[in-house]
Amino acid sequence: MPDPLSPSSSSSSRLLAQQALSRAAGAPLLSGNAVDLLIDAAANYAAWLEAIRGARQRVLLENYMVRDDVVGREFRDALVERAQAGVFVAVVVDWVGCLGQSRSGFWAPLRAAGGEVRVYNPLQLGQTFGWLSRDHRKSLVVDGVTGFLSGVCISARWLGNPARDVPPWRDTGVALRGPVVTELEAAFAQSWSATGKPLREFPSAVEPTTPAGDVALRLIATQPSTAGMYRLDQLIASLATRTLWLTDAYFVGIAPYVQALVAAARDGVDVRLLVPGSSDIPAVANMSRAGYRPLLKAGIRVFEWNGSMLHAKTAVADGQWARVGSSNLNLASWLGNQELDVAIEDATFAGKLAAQYERDLENATEIVLAPHHRRGHAEKVRTSQARPRVRHGGGSSGRAAAGALRLANSVGAALGHRRVLGATSARPLFLATAALLVLGVIAALWPAWIGWPVAVLCAWFALNLGIRGWRLRRRQRTAREADAREAGHDT
Repeated sequence: MPDPLSPSSSSSSRLLAQQALSRAAGAPLLSGNAVDLLIDAAANYAAWLEAIRGARQRVLLENYMVRDDVVGREFRDALVERAQAGVFVAVVVDWVGCLGQSRSGFWAPLRAAGGEVRVYNPLQLGQTFGWLSRDHRKSLVVDGVTGFLSGVCISARWLGNPARDVPPWRDTGVALRGPVVTELEAAFAQSWSATGKPLREFPSAVEPTTPAGDVALRLIATQPSTAGMYRLDQLIASLATRTLWLTDAYFVGIAPYVQALVAAARDGVDVRLLVPGSSDIPAVANMSRAGYRPLLKAGIRVFEWNGSMLHAKTAVADGQWARVGSSNLNLASWLGNQELDVAIEDATFAGKLAAQYERDLENATEIVLAPHHRRGHAEKVRTSQARPRVRHGGGSSGRAAAGALRLANSVGAALGHRRVLGATSARPLFLATAALLVLGVIAALWPAWIGWPVAVLCAWFALNLGIRGWRLRRRQRTAREADAREAGHDT
């Protein structure tokens, strides 16, 4: 069967594949780009800082987390120096991502130098669950010429701790030049507009169509509820004919995506999944492990990283297609967050990413199904070394929500008989059973302990809904007054 991802495919099948990929991602194929692979935080930070320090017109930085530590201060000081030199500096950070990591005063020197800093989606009245949507992007655009995106936050945690023998976190990014940088800048402008007044327009440093290389790619700037990356991940699982190698930091696969991977594996595709062995969010790691069995039974090979933390989010298919960015394989990234990924259709780049994947597996443990007499469990093999301890904390609310969604999915399936539950759903069901029993006992013995929290929640919902309704009414009234004034001018 011809590979629809390969340039050697027939023109008709290639055209259909390109059309499907563009429609699924909601992003056109852009040719004429140059892409460099950046492995781990040290390489990413060095490239980012070099670009910032060489900026002449503008620096646009968007990152989920900028921490007040030696790395965060180095970036802030570099931005301050450029702002003092007259360069326009704009920064967007996420409220939850920076909660407990850096305070508002951290950015005071940059604001004093003329730079602008905005915080995405802080907790506010009128948005009952709106705070769950986060800006999980990690991007940098300099002078409209050079761009970067990755899974790397700005924090010394990514560099490890040599004094304690903690190796650097494993993460991946790319440096971009060419027409894609215009799209990258537009993605930043969208995030900037979501936090206040629109970004001012800049004169183009180069023509948008000016080629910088020969790489074709798509930039997928996901917004909440758009699901472009989810549709693309599903489609790639369907189009892959030989290999599909996935790396993910917080894998919580939902049924449709797991079924797509299983179908690919049963068709003979070499499907592999590399996930952390030690996670900074243990609850999500446990949720990931609860989903191993259906993957393993279908022939999908699952590996756990032996290093301190695997934070990369990448995919490579058939040696022709590759993805790098901020999106994890879970509902929080697919539906809830602002994410930014690049899907690259280039055999040379895909080959580099595949080679890196194979090097990563040398420092990983393969998970296999246990022998028949222990069928209820999985076991680990090929452990190359002990895993360094990962310090917990600082995790995303979206990733925690993804784990909660998996628990809710199992409980909902059990109550509604919507699907056949596998053995891996037993643990979530027991957790839900224990929690409900505890709540039942508390309600019976100390009803006030349940009544007061329920009353507070009801008041919270009522307050937020009321504020939301008032804002909508005010907006409607303002629109009517504007229409009336316009009608008066016309007469």
